Amino acid sequence: MSALQEITPSVHDLGAFKVRRVLPSRPRTMVGPFIFVDEFGPAQMASGQGMDVRPHPHINLATVTYLFEGAIHHRDSLGTSQVIRPGAINLMTAGKGIVHSERSPQAERDAGPRLYGMQTWLALPDGREEIAPAFDHVTEEGLPLVEDGKASARVLMGTLWGQTATTPQHSPTIYADIVLEDGALPIDAEADERAVLVTEGTITLDDQPLDPFNLYILKPGEPMTLKGRGRAMLLGGEAFSTKRHVWWNFVSSSRDRIAQAKEDWTARRFPLVPGDDVERIPIPAVPKTVSYP
Repeated sequence: MSALQEITPSVHDLGAFKVRRVLPSRPRTMVGPFIFVDEFGPAQMASGQGMDVRPHPHINLATVTYLFEGAIHHRDSLGTSQVIRPGAINLMTAGKGIVHSERSPQAERDAGPRLYGMQTWLALPDGREEIAPAFDHVTEEGLPLVEDGKASARVLMGTLWGQTATTPQHSPTIYADIVLEDGALPIDAEADERAVLVTEGTITLDDQPLDPFNLYILKPGEPMTLKGRGRAMLLGGEAFSTKRHVWWNFVSSSRDRIAQAKEDWTARRFPLVPGDDVERIPIPAVPKTVSYP
C-alpha cells in the first residue's frame, strides 16, 4: 500500500455549506508545515446568503486560501482588501499577530453564491514565528500549470514537476491542484512529508482507491502515480523538528504564547480590520480546532 496513514475528516455543517477538516487530528497534527487543512463545499447558496467569517485573530502561522468555485472578499488589519477567485492564491502571514475577515462579495451574495475550495494553515518555522504580518495575492500567472495529455497540475507553492510557484515560502513547502481526465500523473518524491486529498471523482494511488475527502499520508521517498478522473490536492514539505500547538485560531511552539494571544484578543489588544471593524468572533469556551498531546 502506497499510503502510510489515512485520516478521515471531521465534518462541520455550517448550514449553507459543509467544512471537512483532516488536520489537526488525533492521528496526526502536521504534514510538512501544513497544520490545518479544510475542504469546504461544493455549495450553492440562496440569493442573499453567503460566507460571513467575522474578524478574528491569528498568530505564528500563515493562512492559504485557494478556490475551485466562487469568490471570497478578504480584509485584514494591515488594510488589505482583496477578492480571491479561482486561479489565484491568498497567503496571509500572521507572524506576531493579525486580524482578518472573509465574506462573500455583494455581487455573489445577490446572485446566490457558489462556494468550493481549500483553506489551509502553515505553521511558521523556528525563529520566524514572530515575523511581521504580511499579505500576498498571487495570480495564476505566478502559479505554473503542468500539463501532460489527460492530466494537469497547478503548482501553488514550491517546486514540483520542474516548475516553481512564485508564492512566498517561510519553510520548504509543496502544494498543488491536480486534475485528471482519465489520465495519470507521477507524484514527486523529494519532499520530507507528502499527502494527497481527493476532492472529487474516482482516483487511485498506485492502484489503491482513494476515498474522497480523506487525507492519505504517503510513504517518504517513494515515487507514486495518481490515476483516474477527478481532482486531488497534493500537499507537504519539510518536516518540523519541534512540536507545534494549536488552540482555536492560534498556532505556536509555545503554549504560553497561545495563552497570551487569548488574553490579548479578549482585552481587544489586537488591531482592527479597516472596513470591517464592528463585528468580531469571541474566544470560544470550547474551540473546534485543537492539537492533541
